[in-house]
Amino acid sequence: MTLIRIGRCSSCTVLFAGLLLTSLSPSASGERLKDLASVQGVRTNQLVGYGLVFGLDGTGDQTTQTPFTQQSIINMLAQLGTTLATTQALQLKNVAAVMVTANLPPFARIGQQIDVTVSSMGNAKSLRGGTLVMTPLKGADGQIYAQAQGSLLVGGAGAAASGSKVAINHLSAGRIVGGATVEREVPTSLGQGPFVHYEMASTDFGTTQRVVDAINREIGPGTAQALDGRVIRVLAPEDAASRVAFLGRLEGLEVQPTKTMAKVIINPRTGSVVMNQTVTLDSCAVAHGSLSVVVSTEQRVSQPNPLAGGQTVTTTQSEIDVKQGGGSLMSVKGAVKLSDVVKAINALGAAPQDLLSILQSMKAAGALRADLEII
Repeated sequence: MTLIRIGRCSSCTVLFAGLLLTSLSPSASGERLKDLASVQGVRTNQLVGYGLVFGLDGTGDQTTQTPFTQQSIINMLAQLGTTLATTQALQLKNVAAVMVTANLPPFARIGQQIDVTVSSMGNAKSLRGGTLVMTPLKGADGQIYAQAQGSLLVGGAGAAASGSKVAINHLSAGRIVGGATVEREVPTSLGQGPFVHYEMASTDFGTTQRVVDAINREIGPGTAQALDGRVIRVLAPEDAASRVAFLGRLEGLEVQPTKTMAKVIINPRTGSVVMNQTVTLDSCAVAHGSLSVVVSTEQRVSQPNPLAGGQTVTTTQSEIDVKQGGGSLMSVKGAVKLSDVVKAINALGAAPQDLLSILQSMKAAGALRADLEII
């Protein structure tokens, strides 16, 4: 900070310095209420349907191996007035059976268009360039809530020739933007009687209480009340228009959440490790060695002399080699900041897969102050 003196007034100097400090200090703004909680009952609904994609360039299902695709084509043609013998084998390579999924947003109205995802369920090589024919989308109650149809957008490309194949991205799934039209509405209520309930994204008693305090400061004492660590009951106007304006006012409130729980996320399939900023580490000693077992098999041929009258025999000879790497004991210093924790763990020089075992051992020894979650 640079202190600038204006004139000879010492009070002016102090005032200017205070203003400069205020302008340079970082703002302590919190998160919006709409990012921390959602209104109870305002939710999306999943829709699913089974359909056919036509117009593929020879990359569709092999109908001899996917009988449901052949049966679906026969049923669809029957509904359109064309009758085929059920025993007739269809050799079509430009058709694929697909599953169509979509999310019906809250307050969706009849005629509104929503996006759909189309995924192959047979052995189609690619859905690129295909067109989905009219497919009903049903909800959990078996009712039809939307109809989907349109041209697929597949974000990939591929080619195959003479046994070689090249593919970029995934070719067996695509999207249709605005590909479904809502045909049935799902009633959504904003609260029960005079109350509206907010559901926190995660159970945190401290953050929940801070949200209650923020609402009571903004609207008035007694407006909000925490029912538990996740649900907040808010007294709201009963008129529909006033309630919408009231909720719009609340969702912009800024609340500073409490510190999140110290957690380390481990993905053993990819070897990735992610930790948040509240993870701490106590001093400990770590020794980790690697053990490798190599088994090599060699085929040897034993052939007799030309006049011996014996037979040629093939024998198998295996060799097993066991190697164990050095695992010297290393001291890991305790760390409070996330950057220091990362430096301490990197100092071990362990591979990602070995790091998973080290973190689990640290947790068991009480040196890692965080919860381990394996996904």
